[in-house]
Amino acid sequence: MLRYLCRSTPEDIAARMNVTLLIPTLNELEGLKVIMPRVEKIFSGQILFVDGGSTDGTLKFLADGGYQYIVQKKLGLQNGLREAMSSVTGDVVITFSPDNNSIPELIPDLIKKMEEGYDMVIVSRYKDGAISEDDDLLTAFGNWFFTKTINLLFGSTYTDAMVMYRAFKADLPHRLGLDRQESYGLEERLFHTRISWDPLMSVRCAKQKFMVGEIAGDEPRRTGGKRKLQIVKWGCAYYFSIWKEYIRR
Repeated sequence: MLRYLCRSTPEDIAARMNVTLLIPTLNELEGLKVIMPRVEKIFSGQILFVDGGSTDGTLKFLADGGYQYIVQKKLGLQNGLREAMSSVTGDVVITFSPDNNSIPELIPDLIKKMEEGYDMVIVSRYKDGAISEDDDLLTAFGNWFFTKTINLLFGSTYTDAMVMYRAFKADLPHRLGLDRQESYGLEERLFHTRISWDPLMSVRCAKQKFMVGEIAGDEPRRTGGKRKLQIVKWGCAYYFSIWKEYIRR
């Protein structure tokens, strides 16, 4: 795995840009115990958790640590992210996985890249020698296939269009219509699932020619919790969503 050295203090980061680190949780206690001490050494902006109904002590951990959190009203990652946006105070949002898949030491590089004027910057698991230790053959192929499809249909140059770990301007979800349920409703009904907004964010940024960048970043194996990936249902829903966006362009 690649190694990263953070040369910025938390104060340096906060002074440069007003950033919210948005962390969705669902039974992530074990991962939080490992990752949050590293986050606190790197980042001093708003840290906002949105919880999807944890029962493993995650909420007690957040309360005891004095962290800001909300409990989402509707199930599903996309609903949680949408509900959390009203509590965001930053001009830039970083969506971050608490299960050790996201490397905190990359936060300064992510913010630095956003300072160049991008609407969104993705931490790519497949750029410039970065690797995903959490991939298996099926998920690696799926990530490649969906990213390749988006690039072919919308003229983008993503190396990783699917990953959660990314920074974006706080008003971007609204500008892209990601805060509206109708953006996901049809595919969720067809495939009886709830999907995230990351792939659609990538698609609509490409479709509307927003300024998008990437930095390379490994994805370590997750720590604790359970993998929540619904390969077949999510794969079908995301693929349908991509083509729906192409047809409606």
